[in-house]
Amino acid sequence: MATIPTEPGAGSTGSSHRIVVGVDGSEAATKALDWAAAEAERTGAVLEIQTAYEPGYVHVTKDEIQRCMDVLIEDAVARVAKLAPGVTTVGETHEESPATVLIKASVGADLLVVGSRGLGGFKGLVLGSVGQQCSHHARCPITIVR
Repeated sequence: MATIPTEPGAGSTGSSHRIVVGVDGSEAATKALDWAAAEAERTGAVLEIQTAYEPGYVHVTKDEIQRCMDVLIEDAVARVAKLAPGVTTVGETHEESPATVLIKASVGADLLVVGSRGLGGFKGLVLGSVGQQCSHHARCPITIVR
């Protein structure tokens, strides 16, 4: 797991409120990130940006995957800094099932935010597998952004 530190200028709120959002580079995840940033700004919550990948990619090293995932987090943190400059952000990359990561991160959170569809291969689905798993197992309220 890699943690990207809080961005300078994001100003610590001292808040114990947490909003967790999952990002994967998809359009739906970007919409979820934007929605979560606005909600964190409105409520004064810390925004935890989570991304994850499962081991087993062929022809790609773990270091290459980790670098790509860290870029996703860095881009998400930068986007939040532009959209909601007062929001404190923390980003983490995990080598584990995305749904499992988000469900674990939801423990003690005020809200979990996910996009309705990710990068999975089943385009006809209204709700992606991660959103579906999170909707059944999250340990806090969940918002699924279309």
